[in-house]
Amino acid sequence: MQSLTTFRKDEAGSVMVEFTIAMTLLLSLTLGFVDFGYAWYQWNAATKAVEVGARMASISAPVAPEITAAGLATSPGDPIPAKNYDYTCNGATSTCTCAGAGCAAGTFTLANFNRIFRGDATGTGNCPALTAGQRPGMCHFFSTLQPANVVVKYTATGLGYYTRAGGSVPTISVSLQNVNFQFFFLGGLLGFGNITMPSMLSTVTGEDMKSTYP
Repeated sequence: MQSLTTFRKDEAGSVMVEFTIAMTLLLSLTLGFVDFGYAWYQWNAATKAVEVGARMASISAPVAPEITAAGLATSPGDPIPAKNYDYTCNGATSTCTCAGAGCAAGTFTLANFNRIFRGDATGTGNCPALTAGQRPGMCHFFSTLQPANVVVKYTATGLGYYTRAGGSVPTISVSLQNVNFQFFFLGGLLGFGNITMPSMLSTVTGEDMKSTYP
């Protein structure tokens, strides 16, 4: 009985136990700040990527070339009715589908998609390095982005302008899908590895959509 009483009053090693508990909490908090800071960086990078993608799409040949002949106007500047066509080009399936009265079957053109995703870069790999004077694409602002994460949508706006005798003046939206946040520490430690980034998009009005650059 005396031995049990002595054992209960013995405080040897208590500091080590307290230190272990405190360090576990402190490390989790510190690494959590690091991971969530990196998640915020990824969010900003993804936002910039869709903005750049929308801009590149507005001045590049459409992913579905049929868009240039969709709902053609007969007189210069005549608007194409809004919602006359609605093309959705999905990088995950490499397909372009269309809804609307002025639709033709869409053809997913990889070279045109890569102009949006990779910019002017022509090297090999998912995101080739740029050389002097080349325009960056989406992947250059968000390095972990994959083509399967990108959706490009072209919708008839009802707009027209005099210098174009016919053809489309679409609203172009570039969005991301199925992008997970990347965590260095919390992914395995606390199961944060499957948090999906909320959907985001950037929308612009098409300009001189073409396949060549000045």
